[in-house]
Amino acid sequence: MKLATPRWWYTRETSARRGGMPTTRALLTPISWIWAAVTARRIARTMPFDPGVAVICVGNLTVGGAGKTPVVRATAERLARQGRAVHLLSRGYGGRLEGPVRVDPARHTSAEVGDEPLMLARDFPVWVARDRAAGARAAAQAGAEVIVMDDGHQNPSVKKALSLVVVDGETRGDEWPFGDGRVFPAGPMREPLGAGLRRADAVLVLLPADLAATESELEDQLRGPPLMVAHLRPAAAMPPGPQVGFAGVGKPWKVERALQAAGCELADFADFPDHAGYDEATLTRLAERAQQFGAGLITTEKDWVRLPPHWQARVTPWPVRAEFDDPAAFDALLKNIGP
Repeated sequence: MKLATPRWWYTRETSARRGGMPTTRALLTPISWIWAAVTARRIARTMPFDPGVAVICVGNLTVGGAGKTPVVRATAERLARQGRAVHLLSRGYGGRLEGPVRVDPARHTSAEVGDEPLMLARDFPVWVARDRAAGARAAAQAGAEVIVMDDGHQNPSVKKALSLVVVDGETRGDEWPFGDGRVFPAGPMREPLGAGLRRADAVLVLLPADLAATESELEDQLRGPPLMVAHLRPAAAMPPGPQVGFAGVGKPWKVERALQAAGCELADFADFPDHAGYDEATLTRLAERAQQFGAGLITTEKDWVRLPPHWQARVTPWPVRAEFDDPAAFDALLKNIGP
């Protein structure tokens, strides 16, 4: 069963106290200590495998919703422009195949390889492997000169040439990308902030298209690794007329806000747990809801690839892309990697 991301994870304790959340956090905190200790021990004791080619890890410090996948795609595009043979590597979360297997969009489904690998495989060679080291080996043997690994900042099994940490820059004010700093399950952190930043070569703050990068408390908290900024921008025109939106991602409320900011005439919005599957009954209810408003259906690319083919024809996918504010600086970072 897939669980929805608790929004109170991202609320600072001073605000959460008004909603009664500190009690929940307090109860879960001892478990979070164990989680953090196990993670630190695994990282310290694992000898990483060197596949013989550069591995760039695009990871994050929190559980879900930071925007790793658009940054993976953007990183691969920048590498390809440099003439590199780039392959992508994913654990294939939500898919049943253990791998290593190269994703074939014409043959595989999201139930087999996961939604994000299936989406990215339309543009790049993508490998799915529960064993990241085995996946990196397979990609290198298939001709990869550089491997971009989607997620894995806390996975020490593969030697990394560059560790890029993505941070959600939209979550500000009372809502904070790191919550009050507590580790899962008492908060959104996969590990303590300081520990994660010490292993990062650069931090990328990802912002929505309509939010300007400013000096902020967030930037003060992220001192240490070089800090870069990117914006998440629409890659297609918004369909005309009213729309009923839906999304099963880490932070579905961000999708709702982004659609509205992009000018979507959003009549209604439904949120689902991250990587949720859409059965016929659920999709029929969404279609009936859209019919009530005389609206179309719209969702993210990641959700769209999980739809049955006959529903894909009835739902508009809304693609977004990460664009670096200083692409030259990011290119310079990549040029120092690998052969």
